Amino acid sequence: MRNQIRQLQVQNLIRIVGRNLLVLAISLSVMASAGAVQNQQISLVKKGKRPAHIMSELEISEARVLLDMLGYWVNMEVSGRDVSLRHALIAFQKIEGRERTGVLTIEELDALRAARRPQPLETGYPHIEIDLVSQVLFVVDCPEVALRILPISSGSGEFFTEGGETRQAVTPTGRFKVYRKVEGWRKSPLGSLYYPNYIYYGVAIHGNPSVPPHPASHGCIRIPMFASREFSEIATIGMDVLIYDDEPLEGIGADSANSFTEAINLGIAMATI
Repeated sequence: MRNQIRQLQVQNLIRIVGRNLLVLAISLSVMASAGAVQNQQISLVKKGKRPAHIMSELEISEARVLLDMLGYWVNMEVSGRDVSLRHALIAFQKIEGRERTGVLTIEELDALRAARRPQPLETGYPHIEIDLVSQVLFVVDCPEVALRILPISSGSGEFFTEGGETRQAVTPTGRFKVYRKVEGWRKSPLGSLYYPNYIYYGVAIHGNPSVPPHPASHGCIRIPMFASREFSEIATIGMDVLIYDDEPLEGIGADSANSFTEAINLGIAMATI
């Protein structure tokens, strides 16, 4: 009997020790898994991007000054992230081949610090240049006006129908002149134009609330609203306007000169946007 009792006690002791060892093994396994997850999280943090840099007011002011010094049209009488800063930054990003976000980051500020002043195609006389490839406009050598650069949106290349006629939304290239101007808003068959400056039949440089970073108009050259009125004051009647893409720009030809005279004589008012 005593032997049987001892055997039972030994068996119970074995069971207890076995359960404790099992619990210990499970606990060690859980701890090991938790440690692996923690190490993995630490590794991901180390490999991840650095925390976003919050731009200070001083850095935003520096970006505004740099944009102005480089020739980009930005309002120097305001502070903070206003609409002119966004458009000026988009023009800078277009010319520099950067992503066209219009968002000021520390990376964009570093790029501004290292940038050089863009050069127009021609100099030495007052004129407007429109680069369809970069989608920007230059105000060049105008009296009492320093170099100014604006982002634009030109003809999308898509087909549209107006007045029963289907046309392609193309902005013409060549040498033109401002032949007609309208102050304030003008309602056209395809929408409203703000301070339009006509250069070729119904094609005008005008303000528009929507100036995306890519071609989107029916043929006109859209510019930001904040600069439209002052631009119209600069672009006087008869001022030369150069529009070019990646093809060489030829000298003024008979077609351009005749179109200018014809547009004035006929007083063409048809306009696209």
